Amino acid sequence: MREATAVGRYIEMRTELPGPRARELFEKKGRWVARAFATHAPTLVERAEGALVVDVDGNRLIDLTGGVGVLNVGHTNRRVVQAVQEQAERFLHTDFTVTPYASLIELAERLAPLVPGPGPKKGAFFNSGAEAVENAVKIAKAYTRRPAVITFERAFHGRTWMAMTLTSRVRPYKAGFAPFVPEVYRAPYPYVYRSESGDPEVEAERALLALRRMFRHTVDPESVAAIVVEPIQGEGGFIVPPASFLRGLEEIAREHGIVLVDDEVQTGFGRTGRMFCAEHFGLQPDLVTMAKSIAAGLPLSAVFGRAEVMDAPGPNAIGGTFVGNPVACRAALAVLDAFEKEGLVAEAERSGARIRRRFEEMRERHPLVGDVRGLGAMVAMELVRDRATKEPAGEETARVLAWALQHGVIALSAGMWGNCIRVLAPLAIPDDQIDEALDVLDAALGHVEREAALAVR
Repeated sequence: MREATAVGRYIEMRTELPGPRARELFEKKGRWVARAFATHAPTLVERAEGALVVDVDGNRLIDLTGGVGVLNVGHTNRRVVQAVQEQAERFLHTDFTVTPYASLIELAERLAPLVPGPGPKKGAFFNSGAEAVENAVKIAKAYTRRPAVITFERAFHGRTWMAMTLTSRVRPYKAGFAPFVPEVYRAPYPYVYRSESGDPEVEAERALLALRRMFRHTVDPESVAAIVVEPIQGEGGFIVPPASFLRGLEEIAREHGIVLVDDEVQTGFGRTGRMFCAEHFGLQPDLVTMAKSIAAGLPLSAVFGRAEVMDAPGPNAIGGTFVGNPVACRAALAVLDAFEKEGLVAEAERSGARIRRRFEEMRERHPLVGDVRGLGAMVAMELVRDRATKEPAGEETARVLAWALQHGVIALSAGMWGNCIRVLAPLAIPDDQIDEALDVLDAALGHVEREAALAVR
């Protein structure tokens, strides 16, 4: 074990990663946990608070991942912890459809007015983002009595069968799991940074025209039940579309009686500086899916939308044993309290602006950084080997993140080539923690660039 090294005010690395205790646990993991559960961080968490994580060897790291966008209110938010403890002492489970409870009804009542789209609205609760997406499709099919679904290039909607079919990326999500759900069709989604024109409006029009062409040669629009779209593509690389593209999708959906499903699993709950990302674009979806930060880490998801659409499935046509668990519902109510009383939507604007400014500064100094993009606290930078060719720097991104981990910062990649570094930190992360974490990322970029320069020599 090396001597304790305090990198900064918050980061303290007492060992290399993995440390002695973590190595013991990883050895057990290799014996008892399925290989599919590969891990990003070479250590195991012992406790966490806000944006700080302490591992089993006593190392303290800054977490920029927020449990992959789950912890918008931060690790162990005091309101959420108290709500969970109080509910756990009352009862843990009944199945709402057997013996219902008030917290689920109260949560629906509070969420419905916050959800974008025409009203009146109703909601239904599930366990995961993939379940929410699958059930949104089922609801749309019940409402329209149509079989087909439109999804998009680079989309990610989950890993269950329908959600995996909607998801674009083959590895690691789809390889070896065919055949997929039939009647799913994939359309272009504007990626302005990698487009020929570089013009958002031109690319929006091209994508919309391609969808209209699909209706002529690929699928009859009168057989399409739903268009499922992320208002910002998350796993696809934090790709922000032109507003005119999303508004054009809404127009097409209305024209053909198609249910427009806004997948806000990653973008929802304040991440983009609005409670839901659709608000940035004036989008009025029929259905909205949500999960991740809805309950600060407890398994809960939901579909909300137009009451007449939500009521299309018959009694017990959707649901499940654990959906809308009472402990998770209480946690979600505490999350809404935190947003109201702690001003977390405004905090997302504050923290996101600081992160973006630092990323832009890095772009000025580091040739690896090709693009910086995002909204609110959903910010990413895309790494390229050459800014002219925009060749994706996937291997370099992995080395940047590995170096950052060893120096006390947990961050994740995204994008089809794994070459985007994304930030999903708690919305209220303090400025000095942002700066300390991004100093490490800045140093990591410099380290990898110097390595590359030496290799050329």
